[in-house]
Amino acid sequence: MHMWRIFCAAELPDQVRVRLEEHVQRLRKEVPQVAASWSRVENIHLTLKFFGNVALDRVQKISDAASRTVKEFSSFQIDIGNTGVFPRASRAQVLWIGISDPSGKLSALQNRLEDECEAEGFEKEDRAFRPHLTIARIRKPEGARRLAGTHLSMQFESIPVTLTELIVFRSELSSKGSKYTPISRHQLTNP
Repeated sequence: MHMWRIFCAAELPDQVRVRLEEHVQRLRKEVPQVAASWSRVENIHLTLKFFGNVALDRVQKISDAASRTVKEFSSFQIDIGNTGVFPRASRAQVLWIGISDPSGKLSALQNRLEDECEAEGFEKEDRAFRPHLTIARIRKPEGARRLAGTHLSMQFESIPVTLTELIVFRSELSSKGSKYTPISRHQLTNP
């Protein structure tokens, strides 16, 4: 059976990508010797739901769920800023830039997407939704604490971003990195 790796996300504006790139370059210059997989900034999205491998004949069901999800939402603003790590600074494995959701609409949108996907037979995520942008995954513990500390101490000034659509993406992994192809786009239009 043919499978595609699928996730549902929002695209980021270029100004955010430029700032993410600057942040990553500063980090890599300050802590060059850490074994980390750095995200390519053009591939960074605000992921609302990751499905993993999905049978080709079920991919349309995800697009249908996304279509129903956006009907009750108009575009809204989130703020991208702050630095953080998972699971914690002393054992950092993931470096991220935070998302704040002052209106609560991002959480509402993500909850609605979970419900609509569940109605199509997809399992709900068992972890709480913690919106973030992953900039690096640390591969070895040597220097990880220093990298995490440097990342956490660096300012990432807040940037307001208006979310206008939800996109269902196909993710293809290769030796050159991941390639993301939009499968369907769903505008947030409800006034």
